[in-house]
Amino acid sequence: MPARNVVKEYLENGYYHLYNRGVEKRVIFIDHQDESVFLSYLKEYLLPKDPAKLSKIANNPNSSPAEKSDALKALRLNNFALDIDLMAYCLMSNHWHLLIRQKHQRAIEQFMRSLCTRYVQYFNHRHGKRVGGLFQDTYKAVLVTSEEQLLHLSRYIHRNPFQKGLSLKESPHASSYINYLKIIDQDWVKPKEILGFFTKTGTNSYESFCENHLIDEASASIMKETVIDID
Repeated sequence: MPARNVVKEYLENGYYHLYNRGVEKRVIFIDHQDESVFLSYLKEYLLPKDPAKLSKIANNPNSSPAEKSDALKALRLNNFALDIDLMAYCLMSNHWHLLIRQKHQRAIEQFMRSLCTRYVQYFNHRHGKRVGGLFQDTYKAVLVTSEEQLLHLSRYIHRNPFQKGLSLKESPHASSYINYLKIIDQDWVKPKEILGFFTKTGTNSYESFCENHLIDEASASIMKETVIDID
């Protein structure tokens, strides 16, 4: 029998919780550079690119060799800006979580293949030129089936650092939570839909929703089939 959430049900315009951890629970983000590289890949894949502008740079005799190289690399790189909306993310030392909406039925497969393969190649080269797989099997994907589940899933993802005794806003983890608080604006992260269910401040704000330390039985029941302990 396949492991839980390995067999995936892909739907057009479906919302999904994607996650994976290091093989044998090993650390996959050793330092801030590793986190930054993983996030830079997300940014490159999810921000729209301008092929005409990039071609102009690549063919301009006044462009430097570095500028031409960067432009050609960007032209060759897959882009999923029209296929994937990233709504939330969190990177912990030995695992990651993404909450996404895919606009086309097979977008997730292509996106995850590009992202994970590229990061493994980077990690293996940087850390002692290691070889072999970095992640525990293939990524897992869970279809989100209700608005309530979507909200509580975003909360679960953003609260991951708290489970390790870290502050949601100030710890050295990488999380989209500070986008939701308007502290930063990563324009490849899309918090608007989820924030639309909350007030900007007060007890009905998203911040209050996430930082209330009490998880009631209803919340736990909603999340039971959507998440799995992967620490």
